[in-house]
Formats: sequence, C-alpha cells, structure tokens
Amino acid sequence: MNINEAKTQIKNAITAYFAKDEYDSYLIPLEKQRPVFLMGPPGIGKTAIMEQIASELGVGLISYSMTHHTRQSALGLPFIVHKNYEGLECDVSEYTMSEIIASVYELMKSSGIREGILFLDEINCVSETLAPLMLQFLQYKVFGRHRVPNGWIVVTAGNPPEYNNSVREFDVVTWDRVKRIDIEPDYQTWKEYAYKAGVHGAIISYLDAKHEDFYRVETGVDGKTFVTARGWVDLSSIIKAYETRDLPVDELLIGQYIQNPKIANSFAIYYDLFKKYRSDYQIEQILAGEATEEMVEKAKAARFDERLTVLGLLIDAVGAETAKIMDEDSLMQGLLRSLKRIKSTLGRQPIGKAAEAETHLVKDRLAKRILAANFSAEQQRQQKQLIAILERFTIMASKNENPVEGFEVLHTAFNQRVEALRARAAEASAHMGNAFRFIDDAYGADGQETLIFVTELTMNYYCATFIKVYGCDEYFAHNKGILLYEREKDILRQIEDL
Repeated sequence: MNINEAKTQIKNAITAYFAKDEYDSYLIPLEKQRPVFLMGPPGIGKTAIMEQIASELGVGLISYSMTHHTRQSALGLPFIVHKNYEGLECDVSEYTMSEIIASVYELMKSSGIREGILFLDEINCVSETLAPLMLQFLQYKVFGRHRVPNGWIVVTAGNPPEYNNSVREFDVVTWDRVKRIDIEPDYQTWKEYAYKAGVHGAIISYLDAKHEDFYRVETGVDGKTFVTARGWVDLSSIIKAYETRDLPVDELLIGQYIQNPKIANSFAIYYDLFKKYRSDYQIEQILAGEATEEMVEKAKAARFDERLTVLGLLIDAVGAETAKIMDEDSLMQGLLRSLKRIKSTLGRQPIGKAAEAETHLVKDRLAKRILAANFSAEQQRQQKQLIAILERFTIMASKNENPVEGFEVLHTAFNQRVEALRARAAEASAHMGNAFRFIDDAYGADGQETLIFVTELTMNYYCATFIKVYGCDEYFAHNKGILLYEREKDILRQIEDL
C-alpha cells in the first residue's frame, strides 16, 4: 500500500486502541494491542506520518531510532540489591528504568497528555545484544521490569533486507504478535504531500515527466546508488535557501542529495531550463494579466515538455500565493477564537488583562504541544504569529479603560486584517483566472494543457482549499467543461460496448 493508505490504517488502529467502555477501561487491553510494524524502504515518510497522526489525534509522540541504542540504554543500568528469600541472604541484579520508558513518563509529566504513540524506528536493525530484548518488547511491551504505560500505543518501523545489510529476520512467533503494514513508494501519493509541504516547483514538474526517477535504489559496479523521497524534500529545502541568497544550484549540490549520478545530472540540466523558462515567460506578468503576444506565441510554438514546465511554473506561483492566503485565513480563525474568549470576560476584568491572559493561555498551549511533539513546525510558526498579534492587541487594549471601547478597538483591528485578507484573496483569484486565460490563448480551452492545469490545481492542497473558500470562476468554468467532456467520452465508450 502507499504511505497515505498506511497512515489511514495506523490512525484507525490507534483510534480503536484508545476506545474505552463505560467504566473507562480500554476495549482492547494493553497486552492485546498488537504493535504496528511499518515495513518499507528508507526515506519514504514513515516518521512523517507518525508526526501527522499524533498532531491530528492530539496525542503525545515519542520517537527513537533503535540503531542508536545499546542494551543498557534500552533495558536500564544494572545495580545490586540485597534480598532475603525464606532466610536465604543474597545479592540480586536489578535494573534502573529504561531510557525509552522513562521518556514516556517525562512527556506525560511535562505536557499533561496521558495518551500517545511510542514510535521505534529501525527496530529490525538493532545490535546482537539488543535483539532479544526487542523481541521481548514486541511481545510484552516491557523493557526489563518496566512496562509501557496504559494509553501508549507502540508503533515500530523497519527496512526490508534489500535496503539494509544489518536487518535481522523475525521469526513467525514474533510476526504473529505485530500488526504488519507493508509500504511501497508511490509518486502520486507523495506529490499530494509535496504540494502541501511546498516542495520546489522544479522538482515536482521534473518528476511529473520522469516518475521513474522518484525513488530508486540500485547496485552497480561502483556500489549502491539511490534516490529517495526524503532526498527530494531535503533538496527542495536547500534549493529554496540557496535561491534566497543567490547561491549557485549546480550538479555538485544536487548530487549531495540525489545520490544517483545519472538522475542528479538529469535534474541539474532540467533545473537550469526551469530557471530559463521562469525568466523567459515572466510568470508574474502572466498572472497580472499582462502577457504579451510574443509570450503567447512562444508558448504556442513550444514543445510539449516545455509546455509542461510552463504549467509547472504557473502552478508553483499560484500555489505559493494561495498557501500564504490560506495560512493567513487559518491565523484569522485562531485570532477570532481568542477574541471570543476575550469578549466573554467583559465586565469581569480590564480588557488589557483579558488580552494578556489570553496570550498566556495560547503560549501555554503551544509549550505543551511542543513538549508532546505533536505540533509541526508550520503549526508552531502560526501559533507564534498569533501570540505576536495578541501581544500587540494587549498593548492596544491597555490604553483604554472602558472595556467595551477597548474591545471595539481590537474588533476594528481584526476586521481590518480580515478585509486585507479578502483583498489579497480577490487578487489571487484574479491571478488564477489570468493563468487560465493565458493557457486558453496559447493552447486552447479544450487542450490537454487545460486538463493538466485543472487537475494540478485540484491536487494542490492550498489551491484546492483556496478555491473552495474563495472561489475562482475560471476554474469552475473549465472544470465543468472537462467533466462534461469526460462524461461524453464515458457515454461513447458505453455505446461502443453495447
């Protein structure tokens, strides 16, 4: 299955494991909750989906790579205790609490979250001395004398033997005690994530043309060469950082992330073309509705691979713009919830104090979510933005002693931000419409380029969410036409069958 299907399977299993009866007891007792075992190639996103699941369920997350652990850190350190057994005096070895189990208790203590996921990666690549302990843990959820607390679900991950020489094979007894999920690389599934994560447009449009370069592990005369999903994501981040500093992105840099010389060379050539087309076609000018006749004619005469790159550039620009707007939209929703809580205190305390208390509440929640490790970097950034706005609102509100008037100041400031957001959204919708008009002029409204553009907008998380919230007449018009065309083809196929 692909990574999204695996995520659904794990999330459903965890939801079932957390279910309780009328006596507040888990429907499936801890000892009957099979650990989930994710089996899949490296760099496919196994850790990423665990972070997403923890965030979506609002539970804690503890992650460990088991290849970094020794027998002592997993089991605990030995110490000698003196005991008496029916008159027999003797010294006995006992163990301190496992570092892994202790970290679960520490998270519960610091964050107040009682339920969570204990994620152990590379579990089938542990050292020879640790292997028996790991098999015992999978069966009984115990390290030494200490057990995983109730409410904590064990999820593990490992690589197939063909990807890792240190993999240890599990026996049937062990496999029969875990919930095994096998994952395979799937470009289309990753692409949905890539749009949401803001992966560089050059990478997405390159892989659209060369799916086979998305994930590859090969063994040749010079050893292993490989390309992973993680490599493309990390390459995207470094390219964006280099571009902001006008640093050269060349094959040497690309090869540090895409460790297959042939693919690294191929992408390096494509990246240079991507930059050239970005300059030649003046994407900002197209979105502004100022495309020249020369630009339209150039696009019309272009080969199909160049047309795909132009579409990729348009999607990249529209996606980046809508991502910022939907980020602001989400921020405004959070600010609105805060203002409602502030308003509910009117008459009980000064408005400045209410705003200050709300700021502390948001800060406290953010700190706990960070401790629980179930808040993504993007979510943390947005909450920090909210805190900064609330701090400004606190200063504004403190200048007015009248609670009602003080709150009205905040309400007015909020409305101003909302109006500015609506103006930006209207501009983005117009930009999207101008992109459609350029494609119509260059390739025709019924061309396959239009179908590709509509499909990519629909697949792009931020574009699709933006259209759903703020609309785009040109999108709906073209999408309707495509749906009618597809329906017509379907009817013709049925007629042929009959």
